[in-house]
Amino acid sequence: MVSRPFFSGKRVLVIGGSRGIGRALALHLAHRGATVCIAARSQADLADGKAALDAISSAPHGAVELDVSRPAAMPAARDLILDHLGGLDVLVCGSGYARAAAFLDTDPDEFGRLMAVNYLGHVHAVRCFAPLMARQGSGDICLLSSLVACLPIYGYSAYAASKGAIAVFAESLRQEMKLHGVRVGVFYPPTTDTPGLADENRTKPPAVWALESQSGWNRIYAADEVACSIARCIERGVVHGTIGFDSWILRTGQRLLPGLVRRLTDGEVRKALAAARRKEKTCGM
Repeated sequence: MVSRPFFSGKRVLVIGGSRGIGRALALHLAHRGATVCIAARSQADLADGKAALDAISSAPHGAVELDVSRPAAMPAARDLILDHLGGLDVLVCGSGYARAAAFLDTDPDEFGRLMAVNYLGHVHAVRCFAPLMARQGSGDICLLSSLVACLPIYGYSAYAASKGAIAVFAESLRQEMKLHGVRVGVFYPPTTDTPGLADENRTKPPAVWALESQSGWNRIYAADEVACSIARCIERGVVHGTIGFDSWILRTGQRLLPGLVRRLTDGEVRKALAAARRKEKTCGM
């Protein structure tokens, strides 16, 4: 007997699905037979994403405007999403953005903004759709964190905290939702070539640029590569998912040999700061 492809006929919601990894994942799942609804803030990006989904198949794909940092707007958006999909089998929470800056240079309000979108946005989405999944006794929830949550580095104190909160939330949520037949996993994307990365790079401090450019482990992945890995983790029920041997080494090293990893990364930071200062002096001459 030939088994049915996992995503064939699945009803999938990808929050943050209009750009970057979320968009790549939405298109990938549509190619695999899923009916997909994308949700995000930008109407223009949503319209473009919906057109791309419709070009893949005649399934009733949807696109719904949603700001996950506004919990009061969630119920109305949920109703529209369920109207499109007729139910929900897979929830992917991928909303978020990054800002890089040394802690002492970070606007204090940025911590709250990052937590509101990156972490609480996931919480609001899960609170909105988890009761439905619990009642039906099945489903998959995938939360997108970041590799920086596993290995926080210089310049990402605010961002890493918001992404680390997602990982801790996912582990606790996993235990609870398992009792209802719902699987929960968290995926840790590494640096990925997306519009979000381009936005981040526009304000990235020189020291962070130097740190990332000199580090051999900072490979930049394509959004399609990451999307395929996320889909594979959802299908297999992976609780903590990564992509690439480099990501696995970093996450495993931080867990098993944290002292060694700290010494290595501290040395990288010192070299990066020195390189940034040299470049500033050269440019100032």
